[in-house]
Amino acid sequence: DISYNNLNITSRGSETCSNGNRNLFGNSITNGSGEDACLGDHTCSTMSYNLHINCGGQEVIINGIRYEDDSDTGGGARFIWKGKRNWAVITTGNFLTNDGGGKYLPSSNSLPFIENVALYKSARASPISLTYYGFCLLNGNYTVVLHFAEIVFIDGETYSSLGRRVFDIYIQRELVKEDFNIAEEAGGIGKAITKNFTVVVSSNTLEIRLSWTGKGTTSIPSRSVYGPLISAITVKSDNPPPSDNRSVGAVVGIVVAVTVVIILVFSILWWKGCLRKKSSLERELKGLELRTSIFTLRQIKVATNNFDEVNKIGEGGFGPVYKGCLSDGTLIAVKLLSSNSRQGNREFLNEIGMISALQHPYLVKLYGCCVEGDQLLLIYEYMENNSLARALFGPEEFQIKLDWPTRYKICVGIARGLAYLHEESRLKVVHRDIKATNVLLDKDLNPKISDFGLAKLDEEENTHISTRIAGTYGYMAPEYAMHGYLSDKADVYNFGIVVLEIVNGKNNIIHRQKEESFSILDWVI
Repeated sequence: DISYNNLNITSRGSETCSNGNRNLFGNSITNGSGEDACLGDHTCSTMSYNLHINCGGQEVIINGIRYEDDSDTGGGARFIWKGKRNWAVITTGNFLTNDGGGKYLPSSNSLPFIENVALYKSARASPISLTYYGFCLLNGNYTVVLHFAEIVFIDGETYSSLGRRVFDIYIQRELVKEDFNIAEEAGGIGKAITKNFTVVVSSNTLEIRLSWTGKGTTSIPSRSVYGPLISAITVKSDNPPPSDNRSVGAVVGIVVAVTVVIILVFSILWWKGCLRKKSSLERELKGLELRTSIFTLRQIKVATNNFDEVNKIGEGGFGPVYKGCLSDGTLIAVKLLSSNSRQGNREFLNEIGMISALQHPYLVKLYGCCVEGDQLLLIYEYMENNSLARALFGPEEFQIKLDWPTRYKICVGIARGLAYLHEESRLKVVHRDIKATNVLLDKDLNPKISDFGLAKLDEEENTHISTRIAGTYGYMAPEYAMHGYLSDKADVYNFGIVVLEIVNGKNNIIHRQKEESFSILDWVI
């Protein structure tokens, strides 16, 4: 070992630079031009733009790439270079045990979950330093990928698992990674990790050196377990030269691939509706200034498991309602509009336009909508306790025992929501259909007003609006039901009916066989 000695080789031959106990690491052995003497003895017949080495292992093919054999045993001062290949490796240092030979080329067969495991089940190690040289590389920019996996230490909670391997990485004699710990950066023993570096090759030679600087452990799990270790090396030019001998098959393959891509792009655009004629409802929707998202039908089908009946949670004003879960885990309620209802189309657009402009803790939140062909859907936040109507007088298994503080909280919440619609929002809105089925309850039994399909803007300059009568029998204010006079007082009347339902737990409309239906007001009077 002639490390760090100021020697000068003026004459050399095959006996000086052939495989053997020669250590060029840290020497100033030169041929007068600044180049290492033995390394300068390499003549390049052709130049290359890549290099692949399976460090410490046999030749393997990974994803069509041949990683060259590097299974020659290292030694205390070993220079390994086979004449036909454009790379060499130098190992420095002796393992102070009788089985040192095995420690230069460690291996493991217990790495079943590593991708491309053939690169990581063997490695090359050295107690002091490992230096790889790549020759005959075209000058230019390269990406160097170093593959590592700690296969010597033992994973577990024993003394043998406490070992730490720490070393520095130099490329082209520049420090690119200091105090590198394979197991720590890979997240454990037996796990693969790669480190990528961009380097410049200016003299057709690449130098990669791994050097131990005395850090880490030296005797765990046994004596002399330390120093650098590497599993594989991948070197790729950032600008590989084009091939001049493309085969007819390759050209045909490229043409076919481009054709398939074009067809695929057009298919996706058609599927997303970019190439098909828009329906009138879609065009109207595009004209609205919405503050909500537009969902695709495919997203909603995935979220609701293709509208599985198991996920059906009720019937809305113009169609069924399904529970769903978006890809990010957000729970949603999907209201599906019947495609045969023109009235429903108007209500659909009205509801989107109204509620997208209204945001309040006591109004249900609209996440977005979906309009594809004749499919019309509204996507709301999911309310865990369904509607107030089901909680009060639904099937017995769904009823919720509401104490008086909770009933009071629900009444106050509805009142605050209406106050926002009538007085506090920029748009003054009359809901027109306040009833127990249109009040939803979240997981904490907080009320939220929903179903804005019948809502209308309240014109402040008019004391009332004459309009087509719409709403639910038994909840409409008399002046509105008889004359069509609409004001925010109509919502207040609806609210009063809902309060009566909350207080006594009875449904407003009571149906009796062989008798006419009567409302809760009839019962009170």
